[in-house]
Amino acid sequence: MDDLTRKGPEDPAKINISQPWEIAYWTKELGISETKLIALVNKVGPEVTNVKAELRREKNRSNRDYNGFGY
Repeated sequence: MDDLTRKGPEDPAKINISQPWEIAYWTKELGISETKLIALVNKVGPEVTNVKAELRREKNRSNRDYNGFGY
């Protein structure tokens, strides 16, 4: 049975998007929406290091585009 009182991840190295408390924890921890979290996990897998790396890549791409280098 699921422990609905949980507030953090069961495995701090992986994101389990099938558990509501993990989604709540990681969206707050990463400062992103639930939709964005699920999309990132589907794209790069559940490893936290991969998700954070992809967020950095996206931010860098966005900054490059904003500064006129991506057009």
